[in-house]
Amino acid sequence: MTSVMWEPRQDTEPAQQQKAPRWWQAPPRPAWEEEPSKAGLAGKAIALSFACLAVVFPLWIVIVTSLSSRKTIDEAGGLVLVPKGITFIAYQELLSGGQVTRAAIISILVTLVGTLFSMTVSVLCAYGLSRSESLGHRWILMTLLATMFFSAGLIPTYLLVQSLGLTDTYLALILPSAISVFNILVLRGFFMGISQELIDSARIDGAGDVRILWRIVMPLSRAVLAVITLFYAVGYWSAWFNASIYLNQQDMMPLQNVMIQLVQRQEAPVGLGQAIKTGQLSGLAIQMAVMVMALLPVAVLSPFVQKHFKKGMLTGAVKG
Repeated sequence: MTSVMWEPRQDTEPAQQQKAPRWWQAPPRPAWEEEPSKAGLAGKAIALSFACLAVVFPLWIVIVTSLSSRKTIDEAGGLVLVPKGITFIAYQELLSGGQVTRAAIISILVTLVGTLFSMTVSVLCAYGLSRSESLGHRWILMTLLATMFFSAGLIPTYLLVQSLGLTDTYLALILPSAISVFNILVLRGFFMGISQELIDSARIDGAGDVRILWRIVMPLSRAVLAVITLFYAVGYWSAWFNASIYLNQQDMMPLQNVMIQLVQRQEAPVGLGQAIKTGQLSGLAIQMAVMVMALLPVAVLSPFVQKHFKKGMLTGAVKG
């Protein structure tokens, strides 16, 4: 007769995994944090509501006014809060040709070319400074850091641009502000965080610096590259100061300068004066429509890069 030894029964069922919270649910709180009180939750909700209202309310007024007819704007006495019919005549007139369309095309081309040039120079400079064996990298880094605290000033900068023959050229909108030392430092910090063993193994396989940068460093740095690209693109798209100083021809002005002229001087763009005189358009609707066109690219691109902000900026800043 064989004896059977008793063994405790083991639970073979896998433990129930905790599901990730939905987008509308709060993440689980650590054990050492107390649960928020009802008064605290109510205070946070009120504060966030006011913050969202402060951001959304002006945008709502600008968009609604740009989509309103002249009659609706006259009845409202200016800016429209409650829409009474929607019309796209302001956008149709702006995009049908003339000064605003030309200015928008100029801004798009300057943003694309300038962002590509700035990213190329910044990535090459940051990668060189991140390698300790680079020739004179410490002196170059100190020189770049000095430019963050000291500058020649407006007049010497203008004389330099004028002596190079860049006035009344589109290069004057790109070269004077093409490089940001802060962006280079962020890229350098991120590049320094990449495993040195990975780079050394690529060198053993015969890869040069250019191939290592293109095949290894840049694919691993997509987050920070996306963030810095957005910074440069927004800077070029929103820039107006260089154009107001270095450009004298009205036909070369980018969209931001045309928008400033519309808001400050209360003038209609070239080609729209007749439509306003006949009562089809309101000058205020044109101004609001130009503002929407200026804000639209940033509003569209920002959500796609938002997920990279935390990883790209914080990692580059901490590891630098």
